[in-house]
Amino acid sequence: MLNAIWLETFTTLCEVGHFTRTAERMGMTQPGVSQHLRKLEAQVGKPLILKDGKSFTLTPAGEAVFELGKSRRAEERALRDAISADDPKVGELRIGCSGSFAMWVYPHLLKAMQDAPELVIQVTAAPQASIISQVLEGAFDLGVVSDKPDHPRLEATPLAREELCLVLPATYEGDGIDLARLNALGFVGHPDGYAYANELFALNFSQEYLGSDRLRLRTFVNQIGQIPLPVAQGLGYTILPRSGIDPFPHQDALKILPLPKRRYHRLWSISRRGRSGFARIAAVEALMKHTAQALGTP
Repeated sequence: MLNAIWLETFTTLCEVGHFTRTAERMGMTQPGVSQHLRKLEAQVGKPLILKDGKSFTLTPAGEAVFELGKSRRAEERALRDAISADDPKVGELRIGCSGSFAMWVYPHLLKAMQDAPELVIQVTAAPQASIISQVLEGAFDLGVVSDKPDHPRLEATPLAREELCLVLPATYEGDGIDLARLNALGFVGHPDGYAYANELFALNFSQEYLGSDRLRLRTFVNQIGQIPLPVAQGLGYTILPRSGIDPFPHQDALKILPLPKRRYHRLWSISRRGRSGFARIAAVEALMKHTAQALGTP
């Protein structure tokens, strides 16, 4: 049997993709991570990675061992779930969601943890496809997605319906808007911003809008909490779901301008079929559903 400690180190290394950050996450030294890797390779009898400067790729053997490591984790978590008391305030819970929803829901989850010292909640921002695959693999207990997945091993519960908002500086004058005025102001881009623009602008400016690649970019930022900042400073406009706006501390510096045709995203909580009955999963899902009503009824 493969050494469980070495396998866990290797699995974490594959997920993190960096020796130093793996050492930090596991409370080890970087040489310790390298030593575990060498010992595991000796036990397998084949190299597991191919180094390329400071990065690396997995060999076919490495890919197989990585899959085993993920499977071993899922089995161990299932075992812990089976033998532990089903207490809503005890245990570990992993949630995957968009960056905006993570920023919005995290303060509510922290309050739940304050009331439950033995409850451990981890929140990871990830793309929707990754969330679905990791819920299926058991890496996430709960996921929050904007499209209901059609998969026989998943359960989906409606959480909220949040509006996709056009966000302008508070200094913007008037209640009217057109693409020319927006382009004069400039777009504050972010990883989801171009897709949001295609959704909202194609709906409202069907004759004029030629695609997000034609928008005049003013600045770009990939940190969700920072996206409203240049807007608040009058440097441009952006498009965000309500959950990406409400946590911003300087609301008085922003202006949300409703367009004639509104666009909404329906949010769904997903879990592997049967796991929603676990007390802590059910409790956190109920908490998210209750608090998400502030974003809009599902």
